[in-house]
Amino acid sequence: MNFKNKRRWRIIGTYSLGWTLAFLFLTIIRGVGATEDGAIDFDFLTSLGYVFTMAPVFGAISGYAQIIALERLYKRTSAKKLLIIRLSLSILFLTILVLASYLIVPPILGLEISLIDFIFDKGSLPIYFYILTIDIFMAAVWQVNMMLGGNNLWKMLQGKFYEPREENRIFMFLDLKDSTKHAEKLGHIKYSRLIQECFNDLGVVIENEAEIYQYVGDEAILTWQSKNGLRNQNCINAFYSFKSELLKKKSYYLDSYDCLPTFKAGLNEGVVTVTEVGKYKKEIAYHGDTINTAARIQGKCNELGQELLLSENLKNKLGNTTIAFEPKGNILLKGKATEVKIFAAQPSTANKGEPL
Repeated sequence: MNFKNKRRWRIIGTYSLGWTLAFLFLTIIRGVGATEDGAIDFDFLTSLGYVFTMAPVFGAISGYAQIIALERLYKRTSAKKLLIIRLSLSILFLTILVLASYLIVPPILGLEISLIDFIFDKGSLPIYFYILTIDIFMAAVWQVNMMLGGNNLWKMLQGKFYEPREENRIFMFLDLKDSTKHAEKLGHIKYSRLIQECFNDLGVVIENEAEIYQYVGDEAILTWQSKNGLRNQNCINAFYSFKSELLKKKSYYLDSYDCLPTFKAGLNEGVVTVTEVGKYKKEIAYHGDTINTAARIQGKCNELGQELLLSENLKNKLGNTTIAFEPKGNILLKGKATEVKIFAAQPSTANKGEPL
């Protein structure tokens, strides 16, 4: 199973668990020491059975709606429109839930009740409001998780970043080539749109298990836990996957911006510290020489006429790969007292824009 499908299943699993807990909470609140005014009245044990059999299914439907919003709508839609669409999907989800409940609940209780009476049964409106609120809340939580990157929201809630701790990580500094020329030619508004489009297309690197750490102007910083970045050459393939994605849209970029954006990148691996910073705007921050070295390596791309450079340290840890590495010598990087040996990646595929 590839990483994209794993991510989809993780979303569906999260929503199934979330909805099971949400319905369990509702069942406990309404079922312990309370009586229903309407015709629909489960005993507590029957309600629990309904929760643990049906809630995961409804959660999976809600999760799939979230996948559609993320993969098909997010890049093409403003936040305002996305919220409206997500609310519409929530209402659709609620409609499916009510219709499914109508097919299941009356036969279980032995009730003869019309669909209209079932929908507008006493006490139903608060439940509908609860369901819509939970669905939108879960979508909002997922958006926050996306902003923090990876699985960092859950880690923050566990307090894993409160104290600085060490991790072995790979960092890639990815920078737009000829950015000054593009900015002067396009003007700042159209140039900003170009950057926005490029970084939307950068989402393809998620399939290479990359975490997008930061966007800084026309530069993006990607990171991997070392084991994830080394597996299947993910840290290298991410660059060529992104390049391939831009090449697929060559006609679009030429028509819209009269240019095909190209990027250069520097990679390094090593120990960094990770911690939670900020009081009113919290962020996960990485510190250490590993990051500074990756940035300096990327800064040598123009000078050496290369699009992808990496440190000897990372090159050795990649082991046997389908990529040829051309040594570029020991180079004294700005801010470092000792020279660093760097290599240029030379993919062996005929089309260097294609993922390896």
